[in-house]
Amino acid sequence: QAQLVESGGALVQAGDSLRLSCVASGGTFSRYAMGWFRQAPGKEREFVAALSWSGGSTYYADSVKGRFTISRDTAKKTVYLQMNSLKPEDTAVYYCAADIAAPANRATTSSALYDFWGQGTQVTVSS
Repeated sequence: QAQLVESGGALVQAGDSLRLSCVASGGTFSRYAMGWFRQAPGKEREFVAALSWSGGSTYYADSVKGRFTISRDTAKKTVYLQMNSLKPEDTAVYYCAADIAAPANRATTSSALYDFWGQGTQVTVSS
């Protein structure tokens, strides 16, 4: 069973950059597709980015495309979310998630396909 722990959330100003990390323990991280989701106050959780375990597929929400980058370091069992040019509307709790049954090139946007979730890390962007 995988456990995921996010870190890196902070209070920043619009235009700043931030990198979130998610460290996995247990299970076979090298075979997990990984995703980032976020939930703003009063809103539904939404997809942000996903990366297949092969590294061959990535997907981004339109709202973050060109600003955010998802990557992984298999040796460190860590997935990252590099966030540049942050906007106030990026304010949310960010969650990482693991899709443990993914085929090599699946990087799904569907939260229902993710099996394990972290506890979340708060990102607040002030204007």
